[in-house]
Amino acid sequence: MPSALSTPREPRLDIADTLAEAIFSGAYASGDTIPREVDLCARFGVSRSTVRSALQRLVNAGLVVRISGQGTRVRELAAWHLLDPQVSAWMARYAQPNPALTREVFAFRLAAEPYVAGLAAEQATAADLASIESAFDGMLATLESPDLVWQGMSHDDYDVAFHEAIFAASHNLIWAQISHVLKPAISMLVTRSNRSAGVLNDSMTRHRRMLEAIRLRQPAAASAAALAVLERTATDLGLQELMQHRRALAFAGDTSSSSPELGRDS
Repeated sequence: MPSALSTPREPRLDIADTLAEAIFSGAYASGDTIPREVDLCARFGVSRSTVRSALQRLVNAGLVVRISGQGTRVRELAAWHLLDPQVSAWMARYAQPNPALTREVFAFRLAAEPYVAGLAAEQATAADLASIESAFDGMLATLESPDLVWQGMSHDDYDVAFHEAIFAASHNLIWAQISHVLKPAISMLVTRSNRSAGVLNDSMTRHRRMLEAIRLRQPAAASAAALAVLERTATDLGLQELMQHRRALAFAGDTSSSSPELGRDS
C-alpha cells in the first residue's frame, strides 16, 4: 500500500482535500488502496463519521470507489468528474506533475478554442471587446513589472481572463459555462507554459492577432490565431504531436485550414 499519508505531520482541516492532493499528485495511482477509515481517524484525530463524509466527497467526484471488504480504491482517470468545479479546482492545485491530465486539458482546448474564437468574432459586442482588450492590456502591463504583477493580478491571471472573455463573447451559454468550470484547469496550463520572457513576448504577439481578428469580425482569422496561441502552448508543454494531429485533420477535412497562419508564427 502506498504510504503518501503515513508520515506524521500537522493535521489538515479538510480530509478530502488532503486525499485529493495525494491522488492528483500521483502519490496514489489508479487501482491503489487508500488508508482504511480507522487509520484516517487516527491520522487526523477525527471521528469515523467525519472520515466517511470526506470519502463520500471523493466518491461523488468519481475519484475513488468503495468496495465492501476491499477498502477504498482510486478509480481510473476516465471516471473522474473533471467538469465538477471541485474536481477542476483540485486538478489546478495538485495535478501539475500529472502528464495525463495536462494532455487531456490541452486536447480539450485544442478542440474548442479555435471554434469559440470564430464564434466570438461573429457575436462579440462592444462590451465583450472591452473585456478582451482589458485582459490583453493587463497582460502587457505585467510585462513592465519584475514580478509580472499589475493592479493585484499576475500575467497568468490576465491570460486566463483573456480566454474566459472570448468564451463569454461567443454568447453561447454552454461554452461560457464550460469556461467557468474549466477555469482552474486552464489556469494550470497557462501557468506551466508562461515561463520565460521570450515565451511571453511570442505569446503576446499571438494573442494580439487573436484580439485583432475578433475585433475585425474575421472568424476564420480568429480561429487561425487561436490555433497559433495553442501552438505556442503545445511547444511549451511538450505536446507538439497533438498540434501535428490537429493540422493533419485540418488538411484532410477543412478547406479553411489555418496552417498558413501557424506557419508565420513558427
